[in-house]
Amino acid sequence: MEKSKTTQQSANLVSRRNFLKLGGSAVAILSGCTFNQRTQASRRTGRPKPNNIVLIITDQQHIDTIAAGGCRHVQTPALDSLKISGVSFTQSYTANPLCSPARSAVFTGRTSSEAHVHINGRPIRSDIPNLGQWFSQHTDYETFYAGKWHLPRTYTSNIPGFEVIHTGIGGFGYLCDTAMSRACEGFLRNRSKGQPFLLVASFMQPHDICEWLRLNMDNPPKLRYPELAGELPELPHNFEYDKNEPASIKQRRRGCEPAKGGWSKEHWRYYRWSYYRNIENLDAEIGRILRALADYGYTDDTLIVFISDHGEGMGHHKMVRKSSPYNEASRVPLLFSWPGHIIENKTDMVHLASGMDIMPTLCDYASIKSPANMRGISLRSILEGDSGPSHEFVVTEVNSNTGRMLRTNRYKYIVYVDDPVEQLFDMNNDPGETKNLSSNSRYASILADHRKMLKDWEHRLDVQPNIPHADVWRSMG
Repeated sequence: MEKSKTTQQSANLVSRRNFLKLGGSAVAILSGCTFNQRTQASRRTGRPKPNNIVLIITDQQHIDTIAAGGCRHVQTPALDSLKISGVSFTQSYTANPLCSPARSAVFTGRTSSEAHVHINGRPIRSDIPNLGQWFSQHTDYETFYAGKWHLPRTYTSNIPGFEVIHTGIGGFGYLCDTAMSRACEGFLRNRSKGQPFLLVASFMQPHDICEWLRLNMDNPPKLRYPELAGELPELPHNFEYDKNEPASIKQRRRGCEPAKGGWSKEHWRYYRWSYYRNIENLDAEIGRILRALADYGYTDDTLIVFISDHGEGMGHHKMVRKSSPYNEASRVPLLFSWPGHIIENKTDMVHLASGMDIMPTLCDYASIKSPANMRGISLRSILEGDSGPSHEFVVTEVNSNTGRMLRTNRYKYIVYVDDPVEQLFDMNNDPGETKNLSSNSRYASILADHRKMLKDWEHRLDVQPNIPHADVWRSMG
């Protein structure tokens, strides 16, 4: 059965590539205008407002999974077109490397602890508006949602503030994502252009890697498909790691499939190869939506935003899955495209960004104020090449509110409640996070500065008393 599954997967890959070749010219329209021509004109008449906004969300996507971004192991023409036609951030972080908490931050601009979503399957706190509710109250945009929600239910017909586009299928991404992208295509094909809209297209892939891990936990005596031997990606340079870690990180590594199954390096590489196939499956479905936008004349007046809720371990630090403060789980792809209004083909490697920036950025483009107490900022000035606000640091909450990661421009600081082991990494000289500097006396003042930044940030949060460890965080430092 496993053999036929891979044979079918290979056939699907060929089919997807042919499909994307046919749609390539339509998708390429996203980069058909020049930034200077359209933007200079719009600046003379004030800051423009997009007629439509499309927010694309993926689930569990590692940041280095876009061919145009340098990944050699995938073909991603749809995501390539978004990257080339706009701005992509390399230092973008999830607010929490777990599905529901991350999504609560994207849709509220608040931390997952403030939104009261510190674990999966919880609703957003009732007194904090989500993106759909805020836009419905303060704009003329009609708001629509298709795909995974997970706040609290994964798939539901009832999402506050949104009209749900029903796809009829939940569960695995290789099934439900196709249904969802086709539903979005039908929505764009049949919609009257008289009313502006906000459309959220939320994909399940590449989350299917979780099921792959369950099915392939035990290390096989030899590679199941010898014909793949020459195609398997190499192991990451930070496959090994500094053992001076908090107990929660060590426990998570021990509890995942590679440790339980005693994986060989070859099996690790097979897992990485399989994950990339899920990315290509996802890219084909994103391509369907982008092609529909182009075919039905929406491209020029539509702002497209692409983000993932969190990343994937991918073998870095010998880890898989999520819920880790290391970059592979906590850093996410973040792309913005609006040809003629946003800088094109720019990779921003300087500015820190957070999933909490989505809400204030979209409010800025919709010409409305953001809700109170935003923890994110609008990225619009950065996207349009102007000077404007930027993050001094971003924070990621981890592991049911027991951990925190604080990232400044140069350093990353990690700490867990009731754990004496802290981590400090010099991200300029050690981007793979392989040398913990927290016990090095030369970095004592830097460590103290990051502790203070985190404590001051924590004291500004509006966290309800029944969130785990809320009081402990306020007393730390």
